[in-house]
Amino acid sequence: MSENLHNALKTIGQNARDAARKLALADDETKSHALHSMANHIRQAASQILTANESDVSAAKAKGISDAMIDRLVLNTERIEAIACSLESIAVMDDPVGQIEKEWTQPNGLKFSKVKIPIGVIGMIYESRPNVTADAGALCLKSGNACILRGGSESIKSNMAIYAALIRGLKDAGLPETAIQLITTTDREAVGLLLGGLDGNVDMIIPRGGKGLIARVQSDARIPVLAHLEGLCHTYVHSSADLSMARNIVLNAKLRRTGVCGSTETLLIDNGIARDFLPDMATALHEEGCELRGDTASQRHSEHIGPASDQDYFTEHLAAILNIKIVNDLQDAIAHINHYGSGHTDSIITNDQLAADKFHSAVDSAIVMHNASTQFADGGEFGFGAEIGISTGRLHARGPVGAEHLTTYKYLVHGSGHTRPK
Repeated sequence: MSENLHNALKTIGQNARDAARKLALADDETKSHALHSMANHIRQAASQILTANESDVSAAKAKGISDAMIDRLVLNTERIEAIACSLESIAVMDDPVGQIEKEWTQPNGLKFSKVKIPIGVIGMIYESRPNVTADAGALCLKSGNACILRGGSESIKSNMAIYAALIRGLKDAGLPETAIQLITTTDREAVGLLLGGLDGNVDMIIPRGGKGLIARVQSDARIPVLAHLEGLCHTYVHSSADLSMARNIVLNAKLRRTGVCGSTETLLIDNGIARDFLPDMATALHEEGCELRGDTASQRHSEHIGPASDQDYFTEHLAAILNIKIVNDLQDAIAHINHYGSGHTDSIITNDQLAADKFHSAVDSAIVMHNASTQFADGGEFGFGAEIGISTGRLHARGPVGAEHLTTYKYLVHGSGHTRPK
């Protein structure tokens, strides 16, 4: 390993720790000023960001990167404006730092309070999506954390252009420019150093990307990991569903954007309504260019459905490919989801509230929906301004991770000369 690279990353870690101590004391007005300023600089730098992105996209296509990855990589005027709007949304949200979660007084008169505080320094490793540079930087800033960003080599120029706008916003607000740092080297050894914690200066790693990236991070990290895993999402059409509603939801859940983690990968249909629902649904999906793979029972209802292997039901296609399976009942659907799913997002379409309630309680996923498209699995749609990822784990945070989830807590204790008896 290069000594120069090690020293450079060590300095980044030390600077991040110093910045984190200052950010923890910054008031909400200052942080909001920085975020609004960042949004303005993003808009002002739109042409430079687009030029950088065009270069990244051209290089990615030349390397034969998948269509799903290209879709995540591409920026346009609308997406850049969405980045700026996201920064402004985060700016006006309540500051999570200092919020009191609970207060109580013990019989001896000691007063206790549980208060939210920043985690400290967060390392973010991600692929493709340049908007993550802004979202991660902004959410960490709002929650009082310094962050170290390491994007994929395929988006390096786009990330650097966005990062430059973020730094100008920090400077405008008088906050340390090292509060957000971007590792610009594409040397893969940098990832290993970051996973090692940079001499104790990184408190948490958040990976966001494909299965290979997540596996490496979870295997090699020597500090806590908040993982964003694959989205093996399901939409289940229950026997009591409004079929017109179900048709619209399925088309949106699969095809609005196939390359996002909230895209439905498997459609489950109750046996009792398959004859009435599936032929028209399959035709509509086929006409939109979606490849259909199903079990033997579903293939009987449409010539557009080819055979599905068991592995298909374990696969996040991130493309216009949809698995289909006919299930016997609600319990069968729940069992399928809990076996094949990734614990990300699953939805039931039904007018039976009892069935929806059972689905909500029995499906073991971070996000469980009723009569809604799985594509709403997004921090912005949850009112979080943006997300740093969707956690499918169980510890610390689950589901879309916004600013309030990037905090931990401490206890404050107030006495009046209290001493503990022997």
